[in-house]
Amino acid sequence: MQKLEVLGANKLKGQVKISGSKNASLPILAATLLSKKKIILKNLPKVKDIQTMITLLKSLGSKVRFNINQTIIDNTQQKKKFASYNLVKTMRAGILVLGPLLAKYRSAKVSLPGGCAIGSRPVDIHLKALSKLGVKYKINQGYVIANAPYGLKGNKINFSKISVGATENLIIAACLAKGTTILSNCAIEPEIKDLTNFLNKMGCRIKWVSKRTIRIIGVSEINEISYSVMFDRIEAGTYCVAAGVTGGNLTIKNVIPEIIKTEINVLKKIGLKIKIRKNEVQVIGNKKIRNMKIKTAPYPGFPTDLQAQIMVLLCKANKSSIIQEDIFENRFMHVAELNRMGAKILTIGNKAIIEGNINFASAELMATDLRASVSLVLAALTAKGKSVINRIYHLDRGYENIEKKLKKLGAKIKRVNNE
Repeated sequence: MQKLEVLGANKLKGQVKISGSKNASLPILAATLLSKKKIILKNLPKVKDIQTMITLLKSLGSKVRFNINQTIIDNTQQKKKFASYNLVKTMRAGILVLGPLLAKYRSAKVSLPGGCAIGSRPVDIHLKALSKLGVKYKINQGYVIANAPYGLKGNKINFSKISVGATENLIIAACLAKGTTILSNCAIEPEIKDLTNFLNKMGCRIKWVSKRTIRIIGVSEINEISYSVMFDRIEAGTYCVAAGVTGGNLTIKNVIPEIIKTEINVLKKIGLKIKIRKNEVQVIGNKKIRNMKIKTAPYPGFPTDLQAQIMVLLCKANKSSIIQEDIFENRFMHVAELNRMGAKILTIGNKAIIEGNINFASAELMATDLRASVSLVLAALTAKGKSVINRIYHLDRGYENIEKKLKKLGAKIKRVNNE
């Protein structure tokens, strides 16, 4: 097992190129199962979750080849319908193969997913919606065993709760369903828009008819295509916060500023100086950080995946701040570790009260989930002395070459093997 050693108190300066989006790549990879032809994907991030999803596709019979800067997926021989626990246990997105397998083969057996321990994130919303397309299912020994003996049939589905995963699963499944499917109360994250763009290029017939309503007309033919995945807005936001936390000056490249305007506006209110250009943003830190009250919310609200990172910045604010976590019920596990570094954060239910004017102290730390792990890196970058972050396999699930990117920006950070 590996860990990170961080020598803090250095300002980050320079340029950083943002990788492809993990959260867009995962449903797009699952959606390739609809095809019996060759699909070329570009800009996939080199992170553990993507490797796991590709291994899952291979286990289902997909042939996957890597060329320079692109991944070629060939499903001409793909016939298997079983997604095992061993492959799905580390990644929530494994459940996304259920929709395309049912659409293509009318049956599937998929393990209930694993991933970060940040809340229940149940799949019942997925299953209830799929049942309206004609799917019958049962859960047995940790597996969803599902079939649609007469194939999937279009229907009107109103999600009881906004769910990114359920929206993605149903969009993919409905593409091969007979007739028309109307999905309402959909999640509208940019990664979902990227998925629908990808599917439409494949020959699917998907149209956003209002802000949270999608109409999908089922098709029988899928095109052979090449597609480049969008940038990772959470990685972009993380580096924006890194500039603020260290009082640095970073130019964050390969982004679409319009997509992260909520995050940019929050960081401006906190006191960071941000210059917006065509495909990049420049973020300049400020000694005077202002306090704020932030609520996480579905897009276009402030993303839950940036909650841990912004908390580190608010520890530097002039007064106390409040973060209200309205997406996941167990997403303050980083608080205990930040408090060990000198932070003064009190959690009451889904609220964290963050006292300001904190100087972090170096410490040995334990990562608990993907975004919590990067918040510890951010705190360690500002702390005098050496911090050690254990269990960084969480970090590797979603951040490509993070220590190499940070080193280029002036951080003193290295990856070492546990003795």
